[in-house]
Amino acid sequence: MTKLLCQKDSYIKSFSGTIKNINNKGIILDQTAFYPGGGGQPFDSGQITWETETFEIKKISRINGEITHEIENFNPNQIQLGSKISGKIDWDRRYQLMRTHTALHIMCGIVWRDYNAPVTGGDMKPLTARMDFELDEMSSTFANEIEDKVNFEINSKKNITVDFIPRKEAVKIPDLIRTKVNLIPDSIDIIRTINIENLDLQADGGTHVNNTLEVGKVRVTGHESKGKINKRIRIEILNN
Repeated sequence: MTKLLCQKDSYIKSFSGTIKNINNKGIILDQTAFYPGGGGQPFDSGQITWETETFEIKKISRINGEITHEIENFNPNQIQLGSKISGKIDWDRRYQLMRTHTALHIMCGIVWRDYNAPVTGGDMKPLTARMDFELDEMSSTFANEIEDKVNFEINSKKNITVDFIPRKEAVKIPDLIRTKVNLIPDSIDIIRTINIENLDLQADGGTHVNNTLEVGKVRVTGHESKGKINKRIRIEILNN
């Protein structure tokens, strides 16, 4: 199984690795800093260099439990098993996604704390996102209130930490899973958590900033009803 370096350090911009397998779409490495996507966060983009050749990442995907780095104009015959490679993350895009993902966790923590509403869905792109909640009502007043509360928490300079907890201990933590449906496979023995100081503790596999102040400013750009008890909030992330 590929070691995911970004799960311990989201700020890794480059790394080295060894090709341990090759399939018809790309290469599988012993370790990678590219986030493969999941939990609403897109996969990373960037480059992989082998010897004197540099390849653009087309997609990072999980195929049969392994992380495949799909690359542009891939020819399996030009890459050798066991070769050393270097990888470079598209850092501007990654950091934008980190800020966006953390903003969603801040909003999720507030809606859970103040309205006891779980998440029913979500999606993000660099600096824009939406999140759905199990709420009966939605209004402009409510959306503006959420925006103010999110920015208050951002400016409170809360530290954000990563931890890894055995599943048997994690299941004892109240409200660790904030989604309406538990999306963590039963095969996962160690649960990765993201803790926003005195606000939000969730099981999560994505990349985040180290302090809420790094997020910038959040602006609610829209809200809508997606059903009787399913309400959506759209946001964008601005620089301070």
